[in-house]
Order: sequence, then C-alpha cells, then structure tokens
Amino acid sequence: MSAAPKLKHALAKELRKAALAFPETVEDFPWGHSAFKVAGKKAFLFMGDDEEGGGWSASMKLPFRNDEALTIKGAERTGYGLGRAGWITFRFTAKAKAPMAKLADYLDESWRAVAPKKLSAAFAPPAVPKRRKAS
Repeated sequence: MSAAPKLKHALAKELRKAALAFPETVEDFPWGHSAFKVAGKKAFLFMGDDEEGGGWSASMKLPFRNDEALTIKGAERTGYGLGRAGWITFRFTAKAKAPMAKLADYLDESWRAVAPKKLSAAFAPPAVPKRRKAS
C-alpha cells in the first residue's frame, strides 16, 4: 500500500466525498490512486489525478448502464480486462465540466454492484445536491 494521494481537482474531491458517504466504505491507496471499497473488500471506485494536465479520472463498475455511460465525453471501457465486467473509466481535463449528477448516480450503481445485498437493501440512495449557479 502506498501513501495517500491528494486529489487536487475540486470535482474529484466532490466525488470522493460522495463515495465516502456510502455505508461501510473505506478508502485504500493501491498503485498510487484512491480505491474505494465496501467493507474494505470489493472496490467500486478508483480515482486519480492526471499529474501533468491537472485533470482527473474515475473508474466505476456499471453492470447495467455501461453502454449509456460510454456516451459521456471522455468515457471508455476500463483497461486490464475490467471493461468486460462493466467497468467504465471517465477522464476529465482540468477545465472540463464533469456531469456530477450523472456520476453520483453511477456511483450508486457501482456501490450496489459490489455491496452485500443486505447492506444495499438497507441503504436508500443518497440525494444528489443541486449546484447553485454563480451570481
């Protein structure tokens, strides 16, 4: 296990906070990236910063809506054979406006895909906060 990386992008930090709100979620740091796991066992989200360009990426297990997720700009099937199991990686540049409401919805699907059924059934989906427009 390597040292905890610091996510720099504000939207990456927002998604991290949303991931940690799920029950029995822990953050681990294999390969120099954040991995979010249910009960410390099964990963449902991997995240990391793009060190060179200031962007960031997130990979989630989407067994039901992986084809839909591929319509988002910067989305692709995750490498290392994970794409065959429904994993999708989203890559965003430093200035890209990531669709946070959609990512939060996908995050819920990813968590439920690996969480124990009893735990998943007992947890209501989190409300997606609405972003206020700058005045």
